[in-house]
Amino acid sequence: MFNKLYSGKKILVTGHTGFKGSWLTEWLLDLGAQVCGIALEPATSPSLFKVLELEKRIEHHIIDIRELSSIKTCIDNFQPEVVFHLAAQPLVRLSYEEPAATWETNVMGTVNVLETIRNCSSVKSCVIVTTDKCYENKEWCWGYRETDPVGGHDPYSASKGAAEIVVSSYRRSFMSEKSTCSLASARAGNVIGGGDWSSDRIVVDFVKSIQDDRPVCLRNPNATRPWQHVLEPLSGYLLLGANLLEGGSCDEAWNFGPPDSSVVPVIDLAKRLVSEWGKGSVETIGNNGQPHEAGLLKLDCSKAKSKLNWSSVWGIDDTVKETVKWYSSFYENQEMVGITQRQIMSYQKAAIKKNIPWAMNN
Repeated sequence: MFNKLYSGKKILVTGHTGFKGSWLTEWLLDLGAQVCGIALEPATSPSLFKVLELEKRIEHHIIDIRELSSIKTCIDNFQPEVVFHLAAQPLVRLSYEEPAATWETNVMGTVNVLETIRNCSSVKSCVIVTTDKCYENKEWCWGYRETDPVGGHDPYSASKGAAEIVVSSYRRSFMSEKSTCSLASARAGNVIGGGDWSSDRIVVDFVKSIQDDRPVCLRNPNATRPWQHVLEPLSGYLLLGANLLEGGSCDEAWNFGPPDSSVVPVIDLAKRLVSEWGKGSVETIGNNGQPHEAGLLKLDCSKAKSKLNWSSVWGIDDTVKETVKWYSSFYENQEMVGITQRQIMSYQKAAIKKNIPWAMNN
């Protein structure tokens, strides 16, 4: 799946040492791509990047995306055909502590990547990854569409909204001709899956609570999010990048989110994790004066379904099952490269079994 499009291609991934970036890098390697990565050192220990030993398997560069000259040198030397830009400061609560750094990374980092690739003739396709939180959240009960206004309350969300404006400007100003790079942005829901150890993530807090033999404590148990396995949006990114590479008219913004049945409160997800793992408990501690976080957020993915033939594969039950399976295998000291590769294969087989159009056509 996708191998006829990515096999042998030179692919640049920014943020490849992060959770989503590491999963994407592994998938691209499985497809036979030649991968170059630009990122900071992994922010956690353990980290999925280290677990998968990706440093030994790709062209690996430690570069801050705020450093334009370093990015330019790397991209000019590697001459990628496709770019996936995932590097970011991705945490809402950290954005309150470090707002200036968040804006620098998420906005000017995106500018630096775009400024470099618009002057690099080898790049034919670029996908800029932002977030579902880029929308001006009205706390309404229906999903946001790509035409809804971007914005954001906290510095993280607002900076991602600003990054979307940057992408739109570069597309219209510099990348509108057929001879230039095709540019799209992707907005995904709350991703979970094995290998994430970042702060302030419900699954991470749950896994740590299991290891410490204590309850998982919830600040906002009724906050409702579009939960999806990390492979779901990655399939959308790969599909989008491939369509751009083949000259498809999809150089715009796209939502990649789960079905409504996977849009559930934090407390519901936590209880599912406890049930699947077979142990653990849940406690509510309240927000205790913590910074503002959205209460309800949903995405409308009808455009991706109708125009890209994309749809999700795993519902929330399979998502929780595969997430717990990965972490339990890790803490049982199993060989995680093979397990990660098998989960990618299992996801692709499930897509084919369900006759998901993007799986059948790629």
